[in-house]
Amino acid sequence: MANFHFAYDLTRDEACRRSAVLEAIGDDWDPVAVLTEEQKAHDMLYSDLDDEQQRIYDELVNGGVLPARTADRVTD
Repeated sequence: MANFHFAYDLTRDEACRRSAVLEAIGDDWDPVAVLTEEQKAHDMLYSDLDDEQQRIYDELVNGGVLPARTADRVTD
């Protein structure tokens, strides 16, 4: 059997996928508001930790499992 070389340009498919995502998101999507709400949820999730929970949280951050909470990650 002969060797066949198959090539497919994904440009059109990617454009369709992006259009579908933007259509699903809708016109009222506010990325800044979404990030703000995510920040609030993160703050609530990791607030009021006891000593052992804080130690584990710090280990996870230092190990790169959780993102570090630094001022340069989120814009105001």
